[in-house]
Amino acid sequence: MLIQKSGISGDATNLSNDKTKIKYDELSYLVSRQCLQQEEFNQLSQYDRVKASPLDTLKDAIRSCNPFAALLKFIPILQWLPKYNFKTDLMGDITAGITVAVLQIPQGMAYVLLAGVPANVGLYMAFFQCLVYTVFGTSRHISMGTFAVVSLMTSKVVVTYATLPSLTIVNSTYSVPPEPLDDPQYTPIQVATAVTFVCGIYHLLMSALRLGTLSSLLSEPLVSSFTTAAAVQVIISQMKDLVGVSIPRYRGAFKTIYSLRDLIEQVPNSNLTAVYTSVIVISFMIFMNEYLKPRSCCRFPIPAELIVVVGGTLASYFIGLGPNFNLTLVGTIPVGLPAPEMPPISLFKLVAVDAIAIAIVSYSIVMSMALVFAQKDGYEIRPNQELVAMGATNIVTSFFSCIPTACSLSRSLIQYQSGGKTQITATFSSVLILVVLLWIGPYFEYLPRCVLASIIFVALKEMLWQVQHIKKFYREGSLELLIWMVTFLTVVLVDVDIGLLTGVIISLVALYIRGWKSYYSLLGTVPDTAIYVDLGSHNRAAEIPHIKIFKYSGAINFASRATFKKALTKEVGIDQRLLRRTSQYNATDAGLQIIRTVIIDLSSVPHIDTAACKVFNEIKKDMASVGVSTLMACAADCVYDTLIHAESIGEGGFHIFPTIHDAVLYAQGSTSTVLDV
Repeated sequence: MLIQKSGISGDATNLSNDKTKIKYDELSYLVSRQCLQQEEFNQLSQYDRVKASPLDTLKDAIRSCNPFAALLKFIPILQWLPKYNFKTDLMGDITAGITVAVLQIPQGMAYVLLAGVPANVGLYMAFFQCLVYTVFGTSRHISMGTFAVVSLMTSKVVVTYATLPSLTIVNSTYSVPPEPLDDPQYTPIQVATAVTFVCGIYHLLMSALRLGTLSSLLSEPLVSSFTTAAAVQVIISQMKDLVGVSIPRYRGAFKTIYSLRDLIEQVPNSNLTAVYTSVIVISFMIFMNEYLKPRSCCRFPIPAELIVVVGGTLASYFIGLGPNFNLTLVGTIPVGLPAPEMPPISLFKLVAVDAIAIAIVSYSIVMSMALVFAQKDGYEIRPNQELVAMGATNIVTSFFSCIPTACSLSRSLIQYQSGGKTQITATFSSVLILVVLLWIGPYFEYLPRCVLASIIFVALKEMLWQVQHIKKFYREGSLELLIWMVTFLTVVLVDVDIGLLTGVIISLVALYIRGWKSYYSLLGTVPDTAIYVDLGSHNRAAEIPHIKIFKYSGAINFASRATFKKALTKEVGIDQRLLRRTSQYNATDAGLQIIRTVIIDLSSVPHIDTAACKVFNEIKKDMASVGVSTLMACAADCVYDTLIHAESIGEGGFHIFPTIHDAVLYAQGSTSTVLDV
């Protein structure tokens, strides 16, 4: 190959309909080589199509296996803990640990109430789940524990299978679900821990199957609409505590609408003390979060939630809000840690289907948050190891009365901003939570539930504001808007898991539509450049005499083969009806009197199958019947291998070139390039 290089400062070039002048001051290259076909080029580059057999792959894996390295990857704390820098990281981890623990107490107690389990479960989660994740997790900044959406999804399973003392409504008819005497009776905590255990099993299976990228199925409009709709459901479920009324639980579709209807009917019976308390707490929280915190110069963020919890508890104790004003209180909070207990095995089969959605959503939340902080601080997050961490966390903590784990956006952000450097932050946070569990927990028994409902209401404000995203998705395209609207309405009107499944299905359909919708065009060359571009977009580009260059973008397979053939015949100018009667027409009838060669540019075709090769063969024969040759160019290695493999089934014999220019030169220099039919 001969390469000549020279420095050129060219004169200004006038573009059509443009007075702008561009000076070419860069080096220009003149490449001189022979015209190559793809097979000749592969010989020159020593292309190897031989793939390793499964046995060879297994042997290589065994040779490269290092048990000690595998152990370090499986338990990441063994890697980073020996390298821990006490001088630079310890104070930041202590500060962040104490700060996060202060937030864990009110948020944990508030969010677990959404799942239908006692408030002390939130403290158990803040202790056990943080410790287990510290051992197996790879993120240094996320705060594991309760999350509103996961708690809401768990609530659906708890309501379905737990034996609840309160009245349950099926559809719109008041009734107590008939329970045969011989059926087992399950408590809410037993159902919740069974869901936790099964979610852990799913996470470990996903890790074994290398499904760490599964969260990518949750597109941005899907996540936005799902979390917004879940926030609507959570707020509606908490309105009864905000206004101090009692409404029955519903099962099945439209339960949110029925609950909202009953809530409106019960508004005249509201407990005014609960209403006043809720208004005071919400106003205080908004003032602290929106006005005081942004102006605070203190390194420690102002613990507004903890102030509300402590203040509400003291007021309730001294004023007697429970007995004197009929407010519903949090109730008994046991002292100490729960005894380990295996979740009922008989429940695993019942909750298996519901746990799938919870496992996927919780993992997606954890991964999305972990990647955000990892990008900020420049460290690596291993998706499959995160599945191991969540699996281990859920399985271990299911023995200690915990619901499925996730991470909180607000707590994780506070942990990062308050100086947290490593997972040791969770250890200090857990120590403070342990103090609460052993000695301070019973003092929160007098806390009114309307205070916790107010904390949830304010915390979900950001999620509710995501409804503004609908404008952005409207500008992005109709498919994004459709995904947002359908997912939102399905979650709100039907149910959380059904809405999520619907959103995933629509996202996959939208993905398929985008992949199936192809782009095609005719190419021409810009004079004196040998660069081939779309004739419709580049005004100076011109067709090469007697040659049509057709470019197709997208996979060509059994589903798109008809679309491809129709597009090619349309762009090249062939009448398909005439091609079906090859014995009855000539070149003039087909409009091909000046065309001698058709070149198919495969540079934007990522995949083809046998059906595509058959279509190529049909096109080649049809073209050859009227004296037009068919050439192919720019095939990716996988596409080229498929074309060569097609020869073994009689669908090959194609002329393939490494570049479009090689194919053009071959067509111009060949006296007859029509292939034998």
